[in-house]
Amino acid sequence: MKLTNCLLAIAAMTLSLSATAQEATIRKALAERIPQMDKIDEVRPTPMAGLFEVRIGTDLFYTDAKGNYVIQGELIDTKARRNLTEDRIAKLTAVDFSALPLKDAFTIVRGDGKRKVAVFEDPNCGYCKRFERDMQKVDNVTVYLFLYPILSPDSAEKSRNIWCSKDQAGAWQDMMVRDKPVASASCDTSALQRNLMFGKKHKITGTPTLIFANGSRVPGAIGTQEVEKRLAEASSETSGTTN
Repeated sequence: MKLTNCLLAIAAMTLSLSATAQEATIRKALAERIPQMDKIDEVRPTPMAGLFEVRIGTDLFYTDAKGNYVIQGELIDTKARRNLTEDRIAKLTAVDFSALPLKDAFTIVRGDGKRKVAVFEDPNCGYCKRFERDMQKVDNVTVYLFLYPILSPDSAEKSRNIWCSKDQAGAWQDMMVRDKPVASASCDTSALQRNLMFGKKHKITGTPTLIFANGSRVPGAIGTQEVEKRLAEASSETSGTTN
């Protein structure tokens, strides 16, 4: 038994050393041959023999064991019928919902409000307006609305007027759903600056960006059916974790 365990330990160590050496080879080759490439954060094997994932931030590339070739695209597992690249990016971009600075958002509650989603939006975003109109059909949800003024010069002014309104949710709905102007208002808008800093940290580059209770993130406007599907998935996963 002791001999078997010893041999297994040696085999594991050998594989570890081999993987480390392989990673070093890939890093060295790509750094020398593609000097304009940003610093590599991680190199790891994929389920496909001989193919390695190269991660730079949340961007994924694929290469062979010697770094002779680089592939930019999606890796599909045809047997499992899964997009492995998409799955990996979803994990990399996930945001811990409990870590969201909810004090810097206002809430829109419909029905019992049990299901939860956070949304980063710019008042000048046309896709956000379409999304907000679709969201009127979604019931039993609490929306944490983070104003995220990144699109136009007056996005900050419109966001300020909404944030400083006595009825933030009402002002938001007026502007995005009912196409009504919001009266000028002023107050402490440091929350908006913190939203921008949070978005920069988590690479939120477009609006709307949705973050569900299970940490999954969706960039861009999605329809009611997809929102319902993701809310159900998030509720199922979070309740399972709680139990």
